[in-house]
Amino acid sequence: MADKLKITLVKSTIGAIPKHKKTVAALGLKKVNKTVEMPDNAAVRGMVDQVKHLVKVEEI
Repeated sequence: MADKLKITLVKSTIGAIPKHKKTVAALGLKKVNKTVEMPDNAAVRGMVDQVKHLVKVEEI
């Protein structure tokens, strides 16, 4: 398991279900192509798994 995850929003949340919009916002992503670094833990992995069609994830 990596120490951190680099998460990038690659698809807009327009048209996404409200739960997914809130999950993307909770990850700290506001605009397309913006990136955040989050700790690699079960909570963040679960959030990423829920919106995997909207984000790109890299382990660092």
